[in-house]
Amino acid sequence: MSFIPLDHLRSSSSMSSSDSSPTLSPQPSVLSPSDHMSRPRLPSWFKVEAKTGPDYLDIKQTMERLNLHTICEEARCPNRWECWNARTATFLILGDICTRRCHYCSVETARPLAVDHGEPRRVAEAVQALGLRHAVITSVNRDELADGGAAVFAETIRQTRRLSPGCTIEVLIPDFEGNGDALAAVCSERPEILNHNIETVRRLFPAIRPQGKYQRSIELLAKAKELGMTTKSGLIVGMGETLDEVREVMRDLRAVNCDIMTIGQYLQPTKEHLPVARFYHPAEFAALKDEGLAMAFAHIESGPLVRSSYHAERQVVHAV
Repeated sequence: MSFIPLDHLRSSSSMSSSDSSPTLSPQPSVLSPSDHMSRPRLPSWFKVEAKTGPDYLDIKQTMERLNLHTICEEARCPNRWECWNARTATFLILGDICTRRCHYCSVETARPLAVDHGEPRRVAEAVQALGLRHAVITSVNRDELADGGAAVFAETIRQTRRLSPGCTIEVLIPDFEGNGDALAAVCSERPEILNHNIETVRRLFPAIRPQGKYQRSIELLAKAKELGMTTKSGLIVGMGETLDEVREVMRDLRAVNCDIMTIGQYLQPTKEHLPVARFYHPAEFAALKDEGLAMAFAHIESGPLVRSSYHAERQVVHAV
């Protein structure tokens, strides 16, 4: 068993950056992929345990056998080894091709394939085969569909409940372009947690998420809460925002009674993606967690390696 710096695990990582100061000044701007020819070296605290044990292999083989996708792989998540060895994975439904192009995300953007109506059943079979106690289900954006794929989310929840009635379910949904009926269709299946990631601050939204809208995402979370959901959202930092802007997002989420929040460090997936504006020190993540708890979030997961589904199974206990 060994601990390997993340930049050794990413074939295109060849970078340089300070790794000691907890009070680096954020850059209130957004950089384009062409602004840097090479990426800075990751700070020393970015280390993961690269270990493929029996649970990791079981998940990998099950996904391959059932022809399923995970966001863990498609988004190049640095926690894949830890999570899969703990028998936790996030299912990616509605295919692996997204209709949107967010400048931080490595999921492929193109014309998607036809909806696979057998996919919900196969996800349920995977949850059952793996004996999962908590299943996280997300999707690519499917803006070409009238309901954005909400019916497939709902069917996946139904099929999973049928085969694994004791498993709690978290859905990480797109914004459905503000379609209230689509949101209601998902909420009607009563997942334990309804997650929609805000991802970045209001000022950077048009540049980083050009096909999304900050206020639309906030309103979706508000509507989900009105429909009785335990709600969750996630923020990626290090894309050019200021700490005050991060706090503004936290206040906006609490204003619509969002229960759970995740805060993690942005890592540039490839040289074609948005460069990292800066790396936050672990002490800054700890301070943001304290501030969030003071705002009365039920749970905050905050740290350099935190992603939306990181330790998701533990969050059910805090918020549901």
